[in-house]
Amino acid sequence: MQIDIVVSKTSGLPIYEQIKAQLKAAILLGHIAEGEALPSIRGLARDLQVSIITTTRAYSDLAAEGLVTNVPGKGSYVLPRNAELVRERVLREIEEHFAEAVTQARLVDLSAAELHAVLDAALTPSTEQEQS
Repeated sequence: MQIDIVVSKTSGLPIYEQIKAQLKAAILLGHIAEGEALPSIRGLARDLQVSIITTTRAYSDLAAEGLVTNVPGKGSYVLPRNAELVRERVLREIEEHFAEAVTQARLVDLSAAELHAVLDAALTPSTEQEQS
């Protein structure tokens, strides 16, 4: 299994969050199959040139979200996915992001119509995305 994880030390997002988000996306998209082992915590830390504590936190968060299980002495493995449970979890995350967006929009007196326009723009694929 080859997983390309890219971390940025200047993104403002903690590195463990970057790792977690990329692994989570790979799992949810099926790029990492159910039952498949994730890279070892130490190996991933070495490859990404980050601390073992950082990769451990990312894996622990994935386990807390029910996406992987950590087997002592053997590694971390992708758990079987309940499609409805995954959908509900993702929907909850989307709702949290929308709530934050509404809070930010209110700070600058953005109207509902303007906020809808932002969402519509985000939903409309750009020419660049269509070509990939």
